Amino acid sequence: MRLDDEQESQNVEDRRGFRVSKGVAGGGIGGIAIVLIALFLGVDPSVILQSNPQTNVASQPQRSGARDEGREFVARVLGSTERVWGEIFQRAGQQYVEPRLVLFSGQVQSACGFASAAAGPFYCGNDQKVYIDLAFYRELRDRFKAPGDFAQAYVVAHEVGHHVQNLLGIMGKIQARQSRAREREANALSVRLELQADCLAGIWASHANRERKILEPGDVEEGLNAAAQIGDDSLQKRAQGYVVPEGFTHGSAEQRVRWFRRGIETGDLKQCDTFSGSGVL
Repeated sequence: MRLDDEQESQNVEDRRGFRVSKGVAGGGIGGIAIVLIALFLGVDPSVILQSNPQTNVASQPQRSGARDEGREFVARVLGSTERVWGEIFQRAGQQYVEPRLVLFSGQVQSACGFASAAAGPFYCGNDQKVYIDLAFYRELRDRFKAPGDFAQAYVVAHEVGHHVQNLLGIMGKIQARQSRAREREANALSVRLELQADCLAGIWASHANRERKILEPGDVEEGLNAAAQIGDDSLQKRAQGYVVPEGFTHGSAEQRVRWFRRGIETGDLKQCDTFSGSGVL
């Protein structure tokens, strides 16, 4: 990726090295759930977060003068998403409210509750923040076999896609429906929400490349590979050796690739309607 022309976002909050103490231990999460959630892209953090008013944060770390390439990278990607979505919202006569991105290590407290690094990157609509432990990128490369800087950018862009859904009122409506639905229907709604966030990530990439030529040969393939490697079927096969479609919450490899590609190829927000009809599945 070429991000030299993109400004670093000023909306990065660095909590790496903070100690987070938790007054109440979190509930246990079983094997496959950990794998599926730990991948990253969680719409409803309550699945893996447990609210805890006794949690507190202390001990701000001391930063050295060394260059922090990981922070610079996500700050430039976030800055790029701010520019692209700001322009898209402006053309639609709306104002884009920029999210903040929180860097953490090990564990973090959000307005959605407490999370450990095992939760992976997530978006919390209650505080409009994206949370990411940069160690996840090693997991993405080594465990999930999805290397490359564009694969890493896709992680941030997907979570920002959830923020766009939140601003447009889509997330709130779907989560309200999920709260009244049976588990199978709630999972199906989650899949549609996640696939739309994939498509929105593709829209960002399409516009950013059109305006700033950020993509280099092989970048799109890196992103599509990442989408495939973290499909629910891929994760289930890796974790337990078989697939349970009723348990999907993010979509299959084929679905994730298809919707991410649609966003990249069209750059059209109208093409990201995953809630109309049965075409998603």
